[in-house]
Amino acid sequence: MIHHSFGFYGIAFFGIILLRYFLVAGGTYLIFYSPFSQSFVGHDLPYQPPTWRSIQQDIQLSVLSAGVFALASAMVLSGYSFGMTQLYSYSQQYGFWYLGISYIIVLLLQDTYFYFTHRLFHHPSLFRWLHQGHHQSRYPTPWTSFAFDPLEAVVQSLFLVGIVFVMPLHFITLIAVLTTMTIWAVVNHLGIDRLPTSFPHHWLGRWFIGPAHHSIHHLKYRVHYGLYFTFWDRLLGTQDPNYQKKLNEHLIDEGNPG
Repeated sequence: MIHHSFGFYGIAFFGIILLRYFLVAGGTYLIFYSPFSQSFVGHDLPYQPPTWRSIQQDIQLSVLSAGVFALASAMVLSGYSFGMTQLYSYSQQYGFWYLGISYIIVLLLQDTYFYFTHRLFHHPSLFRWLHQGHHQSRYPTPWTSFAFDPLEAVVQSLFLVGIVFVMPLHFITLIAVLTTMTIWAVVNHLGIDRLPTSFPHHWLGRWFIGPAHHSIHHLKYRVHYGLYFTFWDRLLGTQDPNYQKKLNEHLIDEGNPG
């Protein structure tokens, strides 16, 4: 692997992260907010079309977040260059089975970290400084997916910086986690009505966060703090008590369209 300076890594990753944001968030927005999408959105669900002002605010925050995540990425690769991290590139070093196991472990740990930090950000004394910007969009869109306040972006980036120093991770596993995080963030911010209500809420899917689940967080603030899974919300009583009932009603309606 060719090693570069911290500055090079920072600039390179800033460009890569921004490009990824505009391609993934922008492309998803064009698909799900186009006239074609009106044929499958849930018109009976609460919804307000996004304003250009709210989209601009989301993009501005996302650019700042890209800068924070670029610095975090530069720290990781610089640390790897000096042999300080647990990152490795030889896939058989821990066995192929470890690639999948470590991927699942990181997602579980990240979900736990996100839940508790996210819930902390909603404390009245911290919300204004750490999380208010993300909630400028009451009805989120894909542009909201990485619209973090700069301090929140710092806190969230600390997890991925920290995990590579304490847990052996193959570069492929790290890339898979980052890809999952990106896709999940965009899907969760599609909006409450962009996908069928049944997605992804049939059996196993009930344990995963989806756009309907996360959209309620943007509407009510004090419920639904998870990132990938509904486990912590269920266990600690922060899942909207009416969520499952309303979801079941919509699933019944979808199952009996006549």
